[in-house]
Amino acid sequence: MTGYIEPMIGRYVHVDIDSITHRIYFEEAGQGIPLVCLHTAGSDNRQWRYLLADEQFTKHFRIIAFDMPWHGKSNPPANWDGSEYQLTTARYTQTIRAFSAALDLDKPVVMGCSIGGRIVLNLAIDHASEFRALIGLEAADFQAPWYDTTWLNRPDIHGGEVCAALVSGLVAPQSPAEARMETLWAYKQGGPGVFKGDLYFYRVDGDLRGRTKAIDTKICPLYLLTGEYDFSCMPEDTVRTASGIAGAEVTVMEQLGHFPMSENPAQFRRYIAPVLEKIKQQQKI
Repeated sequence: MTGYIEPMIGRYVHVDIDSITHRIYFEEAGQGIPLVCLHTAGSDNRQWRYLLADEQFTKHFRIIAFDMPWHGKSNPPANWDGSEYQLTTARYTQTIRAFSAALDLDKPVVMGCSIGGRIVLNLAIDHASEFRALIGLEAADFQAPWYDTTWLNRPDIHGGEVCAALVSGLVAPQSPAEARMETLWAYKQGGPGVFKGDLYFYRVDGDLRGRTKAIDTKICPLYLLTGEYDFSCMPEDTVRTASGIAGAEVTVMEQLGHFPMSENPAQFRRYIAPVLEKIKQQQKI
């Protein structure tokens, strides 16, 4: 609709990570329970724009989506010397906690997808008391690698196009063409080696097998939702992971793939609305 101004506001916050200041871009909309949203590997916070613009959700939730350093509008730190970027479990965890502290968020809900879903499990293991609830989309303790990451950052190949091609099959066939292409466009725009660097966490450093049994959902509720067409984090991976976590709630989402919030926002809404309602009602108890 011509002239329509979307409600989200974008700003930068300066965050200390490993004693180094980072200038992190974030967008937010709404008021109430803070809900921090984490994008997938190699992408940015544009994946959450439909959630940010949802008037029903923003009545009760302050929805916040930030670009990880090296992603979207968040540059590498000023002291970066061009060395290879590699995301680790420790650094990812610290980034989320530091961002939440910089915005002075009171026990936020954190919802992450793919690598964001994996790090949600780590937050549940080590920092559950800091959060009101944790939501993992396309999340499991480990997925077996199914591609060669060396193709993602080579001088003879367009990195963005090969990244988008790699993940294109993870979008469900029912997803609208417009949303599908928008999801892939963010991958085409990623910085050199960033997707590959994120996958170091996902494939190597972030293996949580044997650790998730320490999750106590009495301290912090855990919700796991995975698309039926996701063959990177298959529903079986999520169900297997949840089977060892007492109290974890699992949902397999029909007609969705690896990027539910951006590839088919209307279908995703049908699944995330009941989860957010439970969190809202728990807040009243």
